[in-house]
Amino acid sequence: MPDLRLRGGEFDGFTFHYVSEGNGVPILLLHGLGGFGGVWRHNLPALGRHATAIALDLPGFGLSSKPPGPYPLAFFARAIEGFRRGLGLDRLALVGHSMGGAVAVAYALAYPSRVECLALVGGVVPGFDYRVSWVYRLLAAPGLGELIGGLMWPGLLRAALSRCFAEPRPQEVDFLVRTGYPIRVSPEGRAAFLSTLRSVRADFVAEGDRYRRALASLSPPVLLIHGRQDRIVPPVHPETVAGHLPRAQLRWLQRCGHFPQIEWRDAVNEWVADFVASTWTRSRRGS
Repeated sequence: MPDLRLRGGEFDGFTFHYVSEGNGVPILLLHGLGGFGGVWRHNLPALGRHATAIALDLPGFGLSSKPPGPYPLAFFARAIEGFRRGLGLDRLALVGHSMGGAVAVAYALAYPSRVECLALVGGVVPGFDYRVSWVYRLLAAPGLGELIGGLMWPGLLRAALSRCFAEPRPQEVDFLVRTGYPIRVSPEGRAAFLSTLRSVRADFVAEGDRYRRALASLSPPVLLIHGRQDRIVPPVHPETVAGHLPRAQLRWLQRCGHFPQIEWRDAVNEWVADFVASTWTRSRRGS
């Protein structure tokens, strides 16, 4: 479980925590809001048989640095670019879950020459209709969010995560709570979570039209994988996104909620590995 510490520039002294398996084409796995790299633990070994699979703790989450200040999508995009340069990687295949999909899109728009392809797993994309739950709207309210965040206890987090699955997954929920709760309720972790929620929500509202226009000319191919029973990002969202992107394909999973990479890990691993391999092969032949 290595760490990468950056030197110089905007992220001087910043530490990224990540887990990596395999060799070859780099696949960067990005978690969602409130998550951490461990949400990909069922995917790293399988993807690592075909590529270099890297599960990253985004800034503000997991064991990565949690600087004070706003966390808009542009901040995450710049952080990923610093991480890419720090590891000496050339081009990336990006796989984003939930909010990680928005981060992947923001990076692809800001650094198009560094992106080979995008896979959005239960992803949410700015510029398209999406309404966050009433709980998140309460948390986004200054003062109220701090009060509610301070009352977070494991049972509440367990209930929220259980709702993300189409069918009961107590072992998975227990892992996510046990591993993520201590960091989530730390002062730095709570502040980063609320700042991310508020900053990204503002991105979706204020910058939505700009993202939608820019995505119309997105050049890398995009694979969307979505659960039919996703209560967090309703299925109408990826349908709309796929219809707007020039090189998108959408694959559905039945009896699947908001964590396809856990609920249907074998299918997701196979689809992502084949998508990345075929995209990379076509790219090399065309170069």
